[in-house]
Amino acid sequence: MRRVLIIAGSDPSGGAGIQADLKTVTCLGGYAMTAITALTVQNTLGVTDVMPVPEALITAQAEACLSDIGADAVKTGMLGTTAVVETVAALLDKAGVFAVVDPVMVAKGGHPLLVDEAIDAIRTLLIPRAGLLTPNAPEAAVLTGIEVVDEASQQRAGEALLNMGAKAVLMKGGHIDSANVVDWLLWEEDARRYVSERIETRHTHGTGCTLASACAVLAGPDRCLADSVEMARDYVMGALVTAPNLGGGHGPLRHNWVL
Repeated sequence: MRRVLIIAGSDPSGGAGIQADLKTVTCLGGYAMTAITALTVQNTLGVTDVMPVPEALITAQAEACLSDIGADAVKTGMLGTTAVVETVAALLDKAGVFAVVDPVMVAKGGHPLLVDEAIDAIRTLLIPRAGLLTPNAPEAAVLTGIEVVDEASQQRAGEALLNMGAKAVLMKGGHIDSANVVDWLLWEEDARRYVSERIETRHTHGTGCTLASACAVLAGPDRCLADSVEMARDYVMGALVTAPNLGGGHGPLRHNWVL
């Protein structure tokens, strides 16, 4: 059973954040632990309030898990501030395991989840510690300064992020205007292109969190990263297709469809 420590924000509506991560890791056969970075007030209609968790308490949560149960992977999500990014970088060093870094910046409804001052800390502290970085097109554009509008710019931005120190980068194409969704996984030696039919649905809440957590639990010594990412994408596609039609806005996925 692969042990995954998730360091991210809480979503009380259960569609994204820590709650989506817990569901994903559990449904894919792993053991999930959490260190919560922020409490949010949100539902499918958007985020209305955020209360940060003190950095010392984030560290204490993570260390309680690492010192007792241990971890095979760490997944990071919403961090919010420079101080939290610095705290998480230190925790990644302490854990010393494969890290999936989801550079969460904005909620699905448009509410900012990362202060502008923390973007440099993401670049200098988290990207070099990422075994896999999972930015969408707007996040990659902010981190690299490259406008990501097609597959060519996806690859350029991915290569720039590799040059910043990431071991592998999954450039997600959901925000790019095209008939299909094309993702690119880039690493030092090679790249792989993934294509999926675009699903027209409003039920996309938590897709980024879910994909990153699926990558964290499916990656391992018995499977190459490119195959793990393919399996993670398949899991998210199934959760999208079977979404339970909940809420009045960006509805949640059906995380337990594999059961």
